[in-house]
Amino acid sequence: MGYTLTTAPLTAKAFAPYGDVLEARGTPDKLINAGKCGRFHDRAKVDVMEARVGISIFKAELRALPYTLDLIERHPEGSQAFIPMSDDPFLVIVSDGPGAAPKAFLTDGHQAINFHRGTWHGVLTPLSGSGMFAVVDRIGETANLEEHVFETPWVVTHGE
Repeated sequence: MGYTLTTAPLTAKAFAPYGDVLEARGTPDKLINAGKCGRFHDRAKVDVMEARVGISIFKAELRALPYTLDLIERHPEGSQAFIPMSDDPFLVIVSDGPGAAPKAFLTDGHQAINFHRGTWHGVLTPLSGSGMFAVVDRIGETANLEEHVFETPWVVTHGE
């Protein structure tokens, strides 16, 4: 058994200490392409310090709730954005550090996220769909990964 953690809906306000919520709601910031395309402009800060920005494709194994959280990680030298390539919700877990209780958010299927540089977070956790994500993050020569394994895992259950 472990500690229990319930999910909350992902909102920009609740997620702000950890990163950015990318979504295209409401009126676009700009119309481009002769008015045929709405641009929701500059939704996240890509922070890669002295390296370059890369775009990768991840194919993650589907998971289910309840989910056992036993590992968090962070990238001290760059932000990391996860942009789902389907309209399916995924689980987003963040923490203020290895000694702090994590928080779990559930996307609504039309949201992407960008973790700020140094944010402790869970691994990519799609709950349905293809598991395919475009990932925008740092590509560089130095190590950019720290991991923490919980002695007692957390069990994430569906909340609101």
